[in-house]
Amino acid sequence: MQLMRYKNCLDGTNKDRMAPERAYFNRVGLRMTRSMTAFARQEQVLDSGTLSWEIRSVNQRYLDPHLRLPDQFRALEPKLRDQLRNGLTRGKVECHLRWHPAKQDSQLRVNEALVQQLNAAADQVNAIVGPTKQYSALEVLQWPGVLAEQSLDLAELQKSALSLFKSSLKELVEHREREGQALKDLVEQRLSAILDIVAEVQAQLPSILANQRQGLHDKLTELSADLDPQRLEQEMVILANKADVAEELDRLITHVKEVRRTLDQKQAIGRRLDFLMQELNREANTLSSKSIVAETTLNAVELKVLIEQMREQIQNIE
Repeated sequence: MQLMRYKNCLDGTNKDRMAPERAYFNRVGLRMTRSMTAFARQEQVLDSGTLSWEIRSVNQRYLDPHLRLPDQFRALEPKLRDQLRNGLTRGKVECHLRWHPAKQDSQLRVNEALVQQLNAAADQVNAIVGPTKQYSALEVLQWPGVLAEQSLDLAELQKSALSLFKSSLKELVEHREREGQALKDLVEQRLSAILDIVAEVQAQLPSILANQRQGLHDKLTELSADLDPQRLEQEMVILANKADVAEELDRLITHVKEVRRTLDQKQAIGRRLDFLMQELNREANTLSSKSIVAETTLNAVELKVLIEQMREQIQNIE
């Protein structure tokens, strides 16, 4: 059975065959097939406290970043989004920065310059719309950045957070590539199983058509019908053409070659692979509909099982 052959593909043979390609990608530094599912977490201990980044990535049709930052680090958001766009193409990416200040005796201080700016802005609003509700001191203190720890060097802290994010993103990409290579190996195994099924059907096809022709001829002989030999030959040719699946098998082979070529490309390939899975499934359905023997029908079913398994894995590829 073809599915048994597929199970035999998992014994490590294909993995050994793919080893030179993996070594090539690692050697020249080319972008490998990436998964969209990954996780990275890094922590950095500073004199003023502890920074930690946690990045989660899951499947998404486009790049969908979500940033959760403490108030002191909100100014970093544009730079963080630029790094994400440069490093990733697709996926829902959740980035969470945690800041735990070190326990110390320093007192909170008021950012007087910011308070003066807020007061001036409030005066401008009052001059335009007239006197409005006066804000209490407590409400002003709740404004982001008004209160700060006296010993905190915000610029240096933001620089450390940005550097740690870059390192965490690199770890995430490496995780994506490791899982992506595993997905690529799984797809390659199923592609090999598909080619085995195609080869078997191709080998059986001449005998299937010959048996169909002989069976039709025997039935007409039993009927002892006085038929025009030329018309009989035409009808037999028409029936043979309807049962001939050589074109479908050729297209299956072509699609398999295109999937393998796509897997070696250096950009995001998930959507293209998903389209190719649709085309493979279309040819398997046609093969099933044109089948005239149980063996070919079973082969078509096994093809559809393998294609569906690949499609599920490809949903995770960037």
